[in-house]
Amino acid sequence: MTTMLADGAIEAEIIGDGPPLVLLHSLLADASSFGLVTAELSRRFRVLLPALPGFGRSAPAGGGLAGVADRMAVAIQAFSSGQAVRLLGNGYGGFVALQAVIGHPDLADRLVLADAGAAFSEPGREAFRGMARGAAAKGLEAIADIAMRRLFAPDFHAANPDLVAERRRIFLRSDPSVIIAACEALAALDLRHGLPNVRIPVLAVVGEQDEATPLPMSRELVAGLPNARLTILDGLAHVPQLQAPDRFLAAILPFLS
Repeated sequence: MTTMLADGAIEAEIIGDGPPLVLLHSLLADASSFGLVTAELSRRFRVLLPALPGFGRSAPAGGGLAGVADRMAVAIQAFSSGQAVRLLGNGYGGFVALQAVIGHPDLADRLVLADAGAAFSEPGREAFRGMARGAAAKGLEAIADIAMRRLFAPDFHAANPDLVAERRRIFLRSDPSVIIAACEALAALDLRHGLPNVRIPVLAVVGEQDEATPLPMSRELVAGLPNARLTILDGLAHVPQLQAPDRFLAAILPFLS
């Protein structure tokens, strides 16, 4: 079922039945990046797959990452109808999820951060500034190859050219202004001050080959959270649910269930 939440501002698909589970997609992908795991998840949970603000038919949100997180909090609260929510964010969706639970402490009772973190290193910040500059000057086509390298490790590119080409096409459908604004927000992001206030259980999952949000970011994240643990997925990169859905499910389901 497709619905509109947050006073019509957020487009979302709802599938399955059970406790509410919300999946927030990465900046370089869309909600379809969870397509290989939603069938299994929907057997156990009522799954919300929203398009983040500025993606799909979801309206853009002002106010940087905090504005995006506040918009998503409204949508999640409408979806959950007061039930305890499991929240999972991948990449950019993970930063949105973390910002949301910092700003809305009662939003979720469990949080999975897949290939995310609390703050980037200076080289990481500059990578986002460079992507923003490139997209502003020449459009998304100019940064599409960089974006795909940030999603998948080189050996996966070589072995799965059709999947990579499909994700490239999906990325190129994005609104350039939304991508630029998100890159600029991530370049300035620092959520470390809010980590001690996140009291719910958190599982950080990271692909060992992730170059976009590398392993040290997840280690720092877990060290700063009161109740968190880390799972490292060997041989995987920024979107493990696309690369190895069975391994991704095996990592998250015991925590979510």
